[in-house]
Amino acid sequence: MNMTPKEIVAYLDDYIIGQDEAKKTIALALRNRYRRMQLSNEMQEEIMPKNILMIGSTGVGKTEIARRIAKMMDLPFVKVEASKYTEVGFVGRDVESMIRDLVYESLSLVTKEFEEKIQDDIDTEVIKQIVEILVPSLPETATETAKESFIKTYNKMEKKVLKGDMDDKKITLELPKKTHIEIVDSNLPMDMTAMSESLNNMLGKMNKDTIKKEVTIKEAKKLLRTVASENLLDQEAIRNEAINRAQNGGIIFLDEIDKIATGNSKNQDPSKEGVQRDLLPIVEGSSVHTKYGQIKTDHILFIAAGAFHVSKPSDLIPELQGRFPLRVELNPLDEDALYKILTNTKNSLLRQYEALLGVEGVTLKFKDDAIKSFALLSVNANEKTEDIGARRLHTVIEKVIEDISFDADEKNGETIIITKNLVHKKLDSLVENEDTARYIL
Repeated sequence: MNMTPKEIVAYLDDYIIGQDEAKKTIALALRNRYRRMQLSNEMQEEIMPKNILMIGSTGVGKTEIARRIAKMMDLPFVKVEASKYTEVGFVGRDVESMIRDLVYESLSLVTKEFEEKIQDDIDTEVIKQIVEILVPSLPETATETAKESFIKTYNKMEKKVLKGDMDDKKITLELPKKTHIEIVDSNLPMDMTAMSESLNNMLGKMNKDTIKKEVTIKEAKKLLRTVASENLLDQEAIRNEAINRAQNGGIIFLDEIDKIATGNSKNQDPSKEGVQRDLLPIVEGSSVHTKYGQIKTDHILFIAAGAFHVSKPSDLIPELQGRFPLRVELNPLDEDALYKILTNTKNSLLRQYEALLGVEGVTLKFKDDAIKSFALLSVNANEKTEDIGARRLHTVIEKVIEDISFDADEKNGETIIITKNLVHKKLDSLVENEDTARYIL
């Protein structure tokens, strides 16, 4: 997608309050990707992505910024936690599994896009198969009169099936027999991954049989859609596009990178440096084997993030530091920022609760002074306990409306207004008591 940095920032402003520097940095990184793709192949290979290190406490918007840009631009995106990886030779996740995760995500994204392109063809094929069951074809020796009558009957039935008039009628389908579940696990070591691929291929060949199943036509439309989609989609083209999209547009958000930094403490875990060294070739650029082929990591954009309360970015090994040349520090969220998060963002938390209770026929309204109280009490709770940023809003709002939500089925047609007094009545004692706040909020 060809969006200017200003357009990218404007989009992010709809969902994330503040953090202008971080938005600008990521917008430029994405724009440079577009610029690179307009150059000659030789020049494209020379231009490496400028990976980003985001520094800030939990809940200030690091993950949300990365997630939103990936969604906006239809790019494959995965979030992984650096602290979950182990050094090569130890039991646990190897760093290459993040690339395999990215490829699976890319494949899912591209498959959905291809399905949307041939949606009409899939619908036509599904209707055709159902009508052919309802109106069996004539033998070749049929008379012209019989053939004309058949065409009229076929067309009438086709219209009925399309309109849904036949949805309750039952028919017998002959479907591919699937007696195995495909093994897909990006966490498997490479030798085990190759073994799982061989096993899947073997099981796939063993399951070419079909099974008969009696279902309603409404159910048949869903079942046949899956079969038609598999038959009509160009799997080779999807795989190639998925690999290309992952290689040239993929984003990996590497969270908690501060947890694998090695400081000056004598109690530091030496395996942390091992994980960093395993991570280095992935970030620098290497080829990783996946089920769908080799993928080069040279032009994947890595966004690392961490609070760095205990360690510092300089505690990462120098080679890894050098691979994250763009650094941006995100600001803590104050009372005003939390208020704006609740009032100025699309699909804010308050709108979500209003929509959820609307399903029960309850009209939920929040007074402005109540919203300000949510922001104030969230800041107070963050100061007294662990600072979890905007995530604190979830806990304080949930605590206030949990009883209303629990009894919502009995309040159909009612309008409930959340006031400042109600917020303070529910939360003041919890926030003031540090021990209680730590466990409940």
